[in-house]
Amino acid sequence: MNRVPRGLRGAPGNSASFGFMLSLNDVYVGEPDVLGYRRDEPVLSGIRKARVEVPELALSELNLAGDRQADLTVHGGVDKAVYAYPAEHYRAWVADGFAVAPGGVGENLSVTGITEDDVRIGDVWSWGDALVQVSQPRNPCYKLAMRTERKDIVPAMIDSGRCGWYLRVLRPATVPTRAPLEIVERATGPTVTKTFLMSYVNYARLPADRVESTLELATWILETPALSADYRSGIRSTVDRWRTRRAG
Repeated sequence: MNRVPRGLRGAPGNSASFGFMLSLNDVYVGEPDVLGYRRDEPVLSGIRKARVEVPELALSELNLAGDRQADLTVHGGVDKAVYAYPAEHYRAWVADGFAVAPGGVGENLSVTGITEDDVRIGDVWSWGDALVQVSQPRNPCYKLAMRTERKDIVPAMIDSGRCGWYLRVLRPATVPTRAPLEIVERATGPTVTKTFLMSYVNYARLPADRVESTLELATWILETPALSADYRSGIRSTVDRWRTRRAG
């Protein structure tokens, strides 16, 4: 990416006060179906989801009941079992000219009361009898563009930082679909926003006086135990490429 993301330009974030309760507006699940066609081949995706109407739902280590992913090489798995997204972002999307509504970016949980600026990698929340932990941000892909019929939503999500976050399931249970989530362990690691930015930063385009501090931030993020292995690998590859280039 040939851009310096919002949080590394020094622009202010959209920070909210951290609370101990996370309001759950709606829960969404969906099975893979044909989203569209790419190079004349059908594209299967589970990004289209429907609002859950029942009062409770089974949550396993991999999925909510009724929810599946099509391409398990890049979606799903224990570190991406549930996708949470702040409902506050939809007003911003509409203001930016994108016709998306709750459920429209493929989230499982539409939540209110906290954003990426406040959530930390490793935060643990109780959801009914279940325990879930923040594992990584969501990186947008071409399927989001197909779902919204807007190719520019991918760079817009990157530049705005309105990415949401994934949860791993520490304790499976039957979960309520209308009850709030409550924090039980506040992590000391990086926020979702800072972690997300590190996966897109182009060190060559950073001001010279910010390169070392950004590398220090990346190193701190890489040392975060709760960060998913896949996300850590991506950030490490970016850092290693820059260090190799600078050394050469």
